[in-house]
Amino acid sequence: MICPALSLSGHHVGDMLRERAEPVLGEYSERVGEIASLHEIAIVFGYPEVADGALFNACAFIQPNGKMLSHHRKNHVPPGFEAEYFSPDSHVRVFDYAGWRMALLIGYDIEFPEAARQAALQGAEFLIVPTALSSKWKFIAETLVPARAFENGVFLAYANWAGRKDGADYLGGSRIVGPDGVCDAEAGASETILMATLEKSRLENTRARQPYLQDRQRYHL
Repeated sequence: MICPALSLSGHHVGDMLRERAEPVLGEYSERVGEIASLHEIAIVFGYPEVADGALFNACAFIQPNGKMLSHHRKNHVPPGFEAEYFSPDSHVRVFDYAGWRMALLIGYDIEFPEAARQAALQGAEFLIVPTALSSKWKFIAETLVPARAFENGVFLAYANWAGRKDGADYLGGSRIVGPDGVCDAEAGASETILMATLEKSRLENTRARQPYLQDRQRYHL
């Protein structure tokens, strides 16, 4: 189960981001771990993380046993209110779950080709991207996100807020995209739950036909 960015605190909530911030192993991870264990599912959730006096837009991957498996701090902080509150990080980590190599990114991260490529070069096969995309950026969900999946030969799950909340209009448009750039499941403007089956054979066949990672050239400037 993949939830949007800052799903536990609210996204466009001003100073409440500080009030609702927690350390990486705080009550949020404990309570989500209880839900994951109860339903025997993995859960990705977003929240404001406080660490060493700084605030990060973060997300965590909780296993069905309730334990945290991976964690990500947003690398790219966009202008606007996020820049007023959050510090950027500079790490992309891959991890193994259920026979897949995965990586977490958040929102604006996926709009930079370097972030997805860094994950792919570390062996990622599936990118999980909680986001909070405004309705005015439809192009990002419909065109750029499938392009990121295609150019890196990865599956990509993009989970967005929907509707109007806290004075912000969100696109919805969550989607699950295959390594061939084909959208397997797509949400409209309303809240919904998307499901899709990921098949390794599709990943392998796509990478064999379109070996971008293998054929890429390194440029010397």
